[in-house]
Amino acid sequence: MDLLGFSLSYVSHALPSSGLSLSIANGIQWNTKHTQNDFHRTSKFAKIWVPFCKKYNIQTRAPFRYFSGELILTGSCNSLEFQQEYNKMKDEYEELASKIKDAVEKSMEWDLIGDFAIFSNMERKNHPTIIKVMRDQNEAGLSEALPHLIYVSREKRPEHPHRYKAGAMNVLTRVSGLMTNAPFMLNVDCDMFVNNPQIFLHAMCLLLGSKNERESGFVQCPQYFYDGPKDDPFGNQLVVEHKYLGKGAAGIQGPFYGGTGCFHRRKVIYGSCPDDVGNQAKRLTPVHGGLSYKEQLRIFGDSKEFLRSAAHALQGKENIRPKNLPTLVEAAHQVAGCGYEYGTSWGTEVGWQYGSATEDVLTGLMIHARGWRSLFCTPDPRAFLGCAPRGGPISMTQQKRWATGLLEILISRRSPIVATVTARLQFRQCLMYLLFLTWGLRSVPELCYAVLPAYCTITNSRFLPEVHEPAIYIYTALLLSYVIYTLMEYLETGLSIRAWWNNQRMARINAMNAWFFGFISVILKVLRISDAAFEVTQKDQSSSNDGGEGRFTFDASPIFVPGTTVLLLQLTALIMGFRGRQLSVDGGSGLGEILCSIMVVMCFWPFLKGLFAKGNHGIPLSTIFKSAFLALCFVLLAKRA
Repeated sequence: MDLLGFSLSYVSHALPSSGLSLSIANGIQWNTKHTQNDFHRTSKFAKIWVPFCKKYNIQTRAPFRYFSGELILTGSCNSLEFQQEYNKMKDEYEELASKIKDAVEKSMEWDLIGDFAIFSNMERKNHPTIIKVMRDQNEAGLSEALPHLIYVSREKRPEHPHRYKAGAMNVLTRVSGLMTNAPFMLNVDCDMFVNNPQIFLHAMCLLLGSKNERESGFVQCPQYFYDGPKDDPFGNQLVVEHKYLGKGAAGIQGPFYGGTGCFHRRKVIYGSCPDDVGNQAKRLTPVHGGLSYKEQLRIFGDSKEFLRSAAHALQGKENIRPKNLPTLVEAAHQVAGCGYEYGTSWGTEVGWQYGSATEDVLTGLMIHARGWRSLFCTPDPRAFLGCAPRGGPISMTQQKRWATGLLEILISRRSPIVATVTARLQFRQCLMYLLFLTWGLRSVPELCYAVLPAYCTITNSRFLPEVHEPAIYIYTALLLSYVIYTLMEYLETGLSIRAWWNNQRMARINAMNAWFFGFISVILKVLRISDAAFEVTQKDQSSSNDGGEGRFTFDASPIFVPGTTVLLLQLTALIMGFRGRQLSVDGGSGLGEILCSIMVVMCFWPFLKGLFAKGNHGIPLSTIFKSAFLALCFVLLAKRA
């Protein structure tokens, strides 16, 4: 199996068990020479860490988690020998962590000689391909039982688009295809670590136990998080979504590909179909039986070594490991070059798909469209744990990118509607995809509904029936049904009422801010005014949040203008409503609209606190001035209407 990751962070958390090949692509935000040096240090630490875990059956394989918890002595660990090795191992890890931290924070200079000479005068976005075989399993002793360890930093040039995460994954796939050509691959993000060391066995049971291996295309583990703030104040831990929507999709054609914690078949990534024969396979994908050499070149590129490995993977031949990995480095440099994919089918028919900021969902959609199923793996303990984005700006950036990418898929020629009509995507699976792809579209009606009560209060009109009118029971029943149903979901999942409210509140905030900007980005892209940018979600692994755990943070980004405008508009309407009329006990004119405005203010409570707070917990004055101007324009236009 090949393990595909993105940066040093994952390796420093937990190196996988033996039998895996680990390929690490240089992360987008990492300093290349520091990453490679730290990667080298981490590989040396792994030589003593992995045997220690196996000897004493350590289940927590991430050292930063293992050493941060309280030591419990049980079984073979209740011995003087273990305590001595434990203390030694802890000292080694603390020294490693300290050196990596100093290298990143202080930008330490290194003697760039020998293997490190290539890193001299290196630019982050303009450098050649760098591939280093840090550890060759064939040269190591059998007792060490460690995997291949290969450092990969793909070529980047300013004039060549590097396709962000999808481009990095395709490079890793080609390089690993040359180095090991393992039939299965695991994709994890840089902030995640293995929480269940048996997850590889769980996944292989699902993949190898399917009908002649012709059914399951990939196994997706839900993304869970560690050290998350209590009651999910930012609404991004997705526990309820995994339990109900994830398992619900598993009963149709399978869960979506989530971009991390996913086990793939290599031949599926290469574009094969479950029954890869006949005209139907040719119609769904260019990869089918009986490809000519010219067709192979057009699809996979002009590397003879890679064509040979791709043919073996597609035909399911036994994997023959090369005796000497360094001999393949030259060929690996070729397939990792920034110009290798031009004129090929990478990113369109094979590999991770281009054309969307959510390349994971698009890639999974294409796999389902070929007729593959996916499986949901939820072992106990949880398979992987990651770091959820904290604060306002980081969470909003992630939500905006999701909304943008999902809408890009919806309006493209590879939408689930097209895949249902022309390919093998099941109709009910299509509806599941549409449920998520329309996130960005929901922002427009949500904004309209949010400003509607304010508009009615300002213009002395109404959209709700009065309390004594029978129609009010319909609205009340709908509201109560929604509240009771969603609240039961959270309580059955083991979450609190506060967590339910936080998620309801953040759903409104995300829709009217991040999703709305995602919608605008796609509109501008359709009009060819500007392209949608790929914005990386920064992950902070510390459990603190600038002294305010769970508190919402702001910056000067325009993404907070819609929410601030809606809040100021509601406050203005409430002041005008309470000053302009007397509300009678039996529910006078405008009571329902004023209650709706109060509900909107409650949803935007973090913004209300941000109006009076300072620092990163306060809304910048520039945002307040812009929002106040927009709110004033709305009031004046409403008065004239």
